[in-house]
Amino acid sequence: MKKRHHNFIERTIGSLADALEYAAVAETHAETGGLLQCLDPRVKLIGLIGLILASVSVGRVGVTLAILAVAVGLAVFSRIPMRVLATRVWLGVLVFTGTIAVPAIFMTHGDPLWRVPLLHWTATWQGAHTALRLIARAETAATLAILIVLSTPWTHVLKAMRVFHVPVVLVVVLGMTHRYIFLLLHSARDFFEARRCRLVGKIDAQVNRKMLAASTGVLLGKSLQISEDVYAAMQARGFRGEVYTLDDFEMKPRDWAALTGLIALTIAAFWAGHL
Repeated sequence: MKKRHHNFIERTIGSLADALEYAAVAETHAETGGLLQCLDPRVKLIGLIGLILASVSVGRVGVTLAILAVAVGLAVFSRIPMRVLATRVWLGVLVFTGTIAVPAIFMTHGDPLWRVPLLHWTATWQGAHTALRLIARAETAATLAILIVLSTPWTHVLKAMRVFHVPVVLVVVLGMTHRYIFLLLHSARDFFEARRCRLVGKIDAQVNRKMLAASTGVLLGKSLQISEDVYAAMQARGFRGEVYTLDDFEMKPRDWAALTGLIALTIAAFWAGHL
């Protein structure tokens, strides 16, 4: 029981540390001098969202894979390691989407491709094509989305969202949620670390559950108290709903060129995908 208890705490602390490390890595990539990092956040948001819409709308797998190749090229020129994309994006999307797509291989009627021994399940060419198209769309959209996050500070992403006339309330909620998530992660990690350092001897399972419930209540109460204090401080400093940052966006010739290129690529993808 003691070993299991310590394993639970170790896993919890490890998960919290991994989440904080991932956030730190994302901020580090956003500060490097790569291709996407040098562009205006509004250009990246408009251009890459356009490619995401194209990748999930076109019916030809080849066009979707071509957009994925473009996304990988942007990642290379933006100095984003392929290891980050493979471990943080591609593997997870493949497992999740593959679980959904695999049944389509056997449930879609069409020309037989192969038969599973003993189970007598017949895979079809049409089913395999449908599964491949679904996985390709998910991988491409996820890769383009992560490029926006890894190449742009979160505050700049929120400010760029105003280009699409996203309501200010939603922008503020997203910004505060992002901050509170990591604040609670820090608090939870410190809480579990302190608890582990004070454990001596064997703890009964029932006592362990009570301590876990109490810990959850403490974190919830702490988060509510912090939210009230932060809101009061924001009101005292003049916050009335709009979000301002110290960085002003300014379109440069390279930004206009990149925006034109991304829009042209999006139009070409829509055209080629609907031939």
